[in-house]
Amino acid sequence: MKQIPNLFTLLNLLAGCLAIVSIMQTGLTVSVDSTGENLVMIPEKIYMASLFIGIAALIDFLDGFVARLLKAPSEMGKQLDSLADLVSFGVAPGLIAYQFLRLSFAQQPDGLDISTLWLLPAFLLPCAGAYRLARFNISFSQSYGFKGVPIPAAGLLLASFPLIYWNTDNATVIHLLLNKWFWYCIILVVSYLMVSSLPMMAMKFSGVTLKKLLPFLILALISLAGGLSFGWLVVPVTFIAYVILSLTLKQQES
Repeated sequence: MKQIPNLFTLLNLLAGCLAIVSIMQTGLTVSVDSTGENLVMIPEKIYMASLFIGIAALIDFLDGFVARLLKAPSEMGKQLDSLADLVSFGVAPGLIAYQFLRLSFAQQPDGLDISTLWLLPAFLLPCAGAYRLARFNISFSQSYGFKGVPIPAAGLLLASFPLIYWNTDNATVIHLLLNKWFWYCIILVVSYLMVSSLPMMAMKFSGVTLKKLLPFLILALISLAGGLSFGWLVVPVTFIAYVILSLTLKQQES
C-alpha cells in the first residue's frame, strides 16, 4: 500500500516522457506556395505534448492526495515527486519553448540554419525548475504557501501555448507566438518567477475559512469565464491572475 503513491508519481514521469516524445518526433518542414517563391511553414503539431503535461499535472495532484489518504507520505516519495516534476513540468515545457523558438527563427531567411546558441535560452526553464524544486525540498517554511511560482504552474503555462497556437485564428496572437523576442521574455520571466522568493498561494490551509478560500474562488471564476470567452488563452490569463492575487494577499497580510 505504501508504494501506491509512488506508482502515481511514476505515471506522472511517464506522461512527461510521452510529452517529450510528442515534442521531438515532429520536425520543421517547409513547402513552396503556388507562386513558387515563398516558403510556407507547416507548423509542428506538438499540441499532444500539452495533453500529456496536463495529465501529468492531474496525476501530480492525485499522488499527494493518495499519499495523505493512505497515510503513506515518505521522504522517498518527496524526492521521487520532484524528479518526476522536473521532467514533466521542466524539461518538456523547456522543449516546447525550444521548438517555438525554432519555429520563430524559421520565419526569417536562412532561419532553419540558425545557431543552436540562439535556442539554448529555452533550457533556462528546466534549470530554474530544478533549482526551485531543490530549494523546496530542503525548506521547512513552505507548508501553507510557496516561495516562487511552483513548477507545475509554470509547466502548465508553457503547455498552453501549443494549444493556443493551433486553435486560434487571431492574427495578433499567432504573430506574437511566432516572435522570438516574446519567447525570450516568457523564458526569462517564468524562470525568474520560479527561482524568486515571491510569496505564492498554495492549496493548503491551517483551517478553512471564506477569507482563505476567496482567492481560489476568484481564480476558479476567472478560469470559467475566461475559458468560455477566450478558449485556451484562459491559461496565461489565470496564471497572471494567480501571481497578482498571491502578491496582493501578501501585501494585505503585511
